[in-house]
Amino acid sequence: MKPISLTRYLIQEQHAGRINADLRLLIEVVARACKSISIAIGKGALGGVLGDAGTGNIQGEAQKKLDVLSNDILLEANAWGGHLAGLASEEMDHSQPIPDAFQRGNYLLLFDPLDGSSNIDVNISVGTIFSVLRCPDGVTAPGDEHFLQPGTAQVCAGYTTYGPSTQLVLTVGHGTHVFTMDREVGSFMLTQRDVQIPADTREFAVNMSNQRFWETPMQRYVGDLLAGREGPRGKDFNMRWVASMVADVHRIITRGGIFSYPLDAKCRDKGGKLRLMYEANPMAFIIEQAGGAASTGRQRMLEVQPSGLHQRVPVFLGSRNEVAEAVRYHQQFDSNG
Repeated sequence: MKPISLTRYLIQEQHAGRINADLRLLIEVVARACKSISIAIGKGALGGVLGDAGTGNIQGEAQKKLDVLSNDILLEANAWGGHLAGLASEEMDHSQPIPDAFQRGNYLLLFDPLDGSSNIDVNISVGTIFSVLRCPDGVTAPGDEHFLQPGTAQVCAGYTTYGPSTQLVLTVGHGTHVFTMDREVGSFMLTQRDVQIPADTREFAVNMSNQRFWETPMQRYVGDLLAGREGPRGKDFNMRWVASMVADVHRIITRGGIFSYPLDAKCRDKGGKLRLMYEANPMAFIIEQAGGAASTGRQRMLEVQPSGLHQRVPVFLGSRNEVAEAVRYHQQFDSNG
C-alpha cells in the first residue's frame, strides 16, 4: 500500500474524532520546524552550524550552535500559528506565553530542540522531542505552573530522529506511528503504523561509565544482566549505548530493549539526569502507546506529579517485561534493604 502523508494521516484522525483541527495544525507546524532543523543538520560543517555557541542553558550545560538554532526555529515557527497559549523549552529558564500580537490557542508545547547535541560534531544521530498539553481553562497568559501536569495529561508526544533518514515518531494517544521524510517532496510519509515493542528483550542501554555511582538495586540489576546465561536471568544480554536518548529510544521502538538512566551519586541532589517534562514524559507516552512501559524505578513515569519545569527523574523505559524486572529490583531493595 502506498504510504500516506502526515497531513493526510492527521486529517483522518480529525475525521475520526481523535484530534481537533487546532491540534492537527499544531503538529504540522512542529513537523515543518523539524524539517528545517533536519536541513540545517544535514549541511553540517558546510552550514557553519557545528561547534559551541559560547552560551549555557538553564541546566548549566554548554550550548552547541545547533541547540540555539533549533530552539529559535521551533520558537519562531510556533509563535504565530494561533494554536498555542504558551511554550517551554529545555534551553530556556522559563516558559513564555504567545505574544499579544498573535492569536492564541488552547495548547501548551514543551520541547527539547536538539537532544543528544553533544554528538552532533561527530555526525551521530540526534533528535527533537516534543510534548503537547492542554492549557487549563480560563488561563490566557500561562506561567510555568500551568505546564506542571502529569504525563497522563499529554494529548500528543513525538520525536524526530535526524539520522541516515529523518523520521518522526508520533502518538496522539491512539498508538505509536512512524513517519519518514521523503526528501524529494519534503513530506513526512507514514511508513509504520501501530508500532509494537516486544515485551521481552536481550538488549539494554545504559551508561556503564557511571556504574560506580549507581544505587545498590541498579548495581544488582545490571550485574545479573552481565552474568548472562550462567546468571539468575538465564540468558545473554547485549549492551547498546549511543548517548543520544532519541537514538537509543528509536532503537527500542524498532526492535525492543530497555533504556536506563538511573539515579546515581552524581545526580542524586538533582533528582536524576533526564528532564521529566522535555524527555521522560513524552518518551514514556510514546513507549506506552507502543506496548512498552516507563518508570522511575519506583513509580510509573506518566503518574509523576511535576514540581518544576526543569525537574529531573530517573528513567527506565522500553520492553514491558524488562522494565518490570528493573522495577522489581528496586522494590525488593526498598523492602529489604
